[in-house]
Amino acid sequence: MAGRLIVYLIDTNVWLERLLEQERSEEVRKFFDRTPSDNLFITDFAFHSIGIILCRLKQTDAFSKFVKDAFIDGAVVLVHLEIEDILHLLSAMSKFNFDFDDAYQYVAAQKYNLTLVSFDSDFDRTDLGRKTPGEII
Repeated sequence: MAGRLIVYLIDTNVWLERLLEQERSEEVRKFFDRTPSDNLFITDFAFHSIGIILCRLKQTDAFSKFVKDAFIDGAVVLVHLEIEDILHLLSAMSKFNFDFDDAYQYVAAQKYNLTLVSFDSDFDRTDLGRKTPGEII
């Protein structure tokens, strides 16, 4: 019996860890190297946040490389929430004491039945939980 295909919603902090070559960058690299890009999902909110952060840091080349690697040469899937999902997002903010971006990631992971990959331990207090790249590899 074949196992269920595991697909991952990658939180903003995981992408930035690699793009900014931070402390756990190598862990993230190994995860990305071992996971087919069509099993990776990102929310539109996370994508735009990455763009804002990298451009603010004057790292537009890094953002351009990210877009090329993830979407043009890769098959990372961009997902978004609909207007009718916002009430669920607001409920998640209240229930889990989330800020807007964490609630957005949580609701998207729930909506699309994705495993949330994040370094943010706030997700540990939810029914979905989260995995770190190191736990997956």
